Amino acid sequence: MDASIYRLRHQDILTFCVLGLLCIGVLMVQSASSSVTGELHWKWSLLGAKHLRFAIGAVVTFWIVGRVDYAFLGVRYRSLWRSPITWTSIAAALTCAAVLVPGIGMSVNGARRWIKLGPIQIQPSELAKWATVLFLSYWLTRKPTERFFRGFLPAMLPVGALCLLVVIQDFGTAALIAICAFTMLLAGRIKLRHILIVLVPAVMAGTWFITHKAYRMKRIMAFMHPWENPQGEGYHMIQSLLSFSTGGIFGRGLGNGIQKLGYLPEDTTDFIFAVICEELGLFGAMLTVALYLGVVFVAWQMIRQKRDDFGKMLAFGIASMLGLQAAINIAVATVSVPTKGLSLPLISAGGSGLVITCAALGLLCSITRFKHRPEMVEVEERKMSARAARPVNAEC
Repeated sequence: MDASIYRLRHQDILTFCVLGLLCIGVLMVQSASSSVTGELHWKWSLLGAKHLRFAIGAVVTFWIVGRVDYAFLGVRYRSLWRSPITWTSIAAALTCAAVLVPGIGMSVNGARRWIKLGPIQIQPSELAKWATVLFLSYWLTRKPTERFFRGFLPAMLPVGALCLLVVIQDFGTAALIAICAFTMLLAGRIKLRHILIVLVPAVMAGTWFITHKAYRMKRIMAFMHPWENPQGEGYHMIQSLLSFSTGGIFGRGLGNGIQKLGYLPEDTTDFIFAVICEELGLFGAMLTVALYLGVVFVAWQMIRQKRDDFGKMLAFGIASMLGLQAAINIAVATVSVPTKGLSLPLISAGGSGLVITCAALGLLCSITRFKHRPEMVEVEERKMSARAARPVNAEC
């Protein structure tokens, strides 16, 4: 009885944090977009109404996935090829490759990152992020990862392939996938010498992709000296800092921001945290960060409990991906790191990424609902082994 109440409390915390972040996103996207379009604040702008529809779809996705036992992803399959994880990873790789094909991939602001399916635009890199988390969660808990060629290297090949497909057009997301994979490898107790063998060429490849793109080098130089070119590469960062400085503790009030009136670029996506700080002040910023920490707290509690390794690793991967992306976006908005082009999860204006992220958080909710102990997993595996070894009576 006590354990049941304890799990329900975690579900409530997670649901409250997800709904809170989505509500903040709907309000801030509407506030930032309504002034730019010239419409009154109390009327829904086109972007605000679109984001609201996707937010409703994200809530429905979170509710449905949260009531499906996460064990169907890994515990019930001895072979990875039978698991939905494999087909999700293959779909992510194919869509990331398809987005590079002219006529299929859609270019926005000079970057080819979307595939248009009727009225919906799908960003394959979002699917690649969570496919990496699912794949590593399964592999690190079900395969002999202490062996380099039979365990560790086969796990890195799919992850490296996804990163290479994504980095061509989206360096920030590829770096996020790589960092999250690195943290999951450390949590999976992979031998440090194995990680270093892969880490060195990964860093060299990342350096090459940065230095061979002029605009990426300009972002780094602008980050080091933003005031040398205030109307050029340093413009984003200066306007973002002005949003923080004018917001104060309590902010200007919802809808009363000034920087969004054509001064702050990408105010509904990459720099929406700056709009939050200007209109809601330090209080709004702390509330947003606290909601993200609430999601991480729930995942940490799942890791501490006595449950199957797959559930623990999956909770860790989901919290790492969400937390790292939020931290990087906030760091960019506060000019703590160079501009990356990553959205603020669950808050920035988006479509497919919003729904996919809520599907991943629905898996975290499923982990809080269904508790598979290690001994239960062993029993399930023995049953599957017995079925596989059972002789089949041939008919004459």
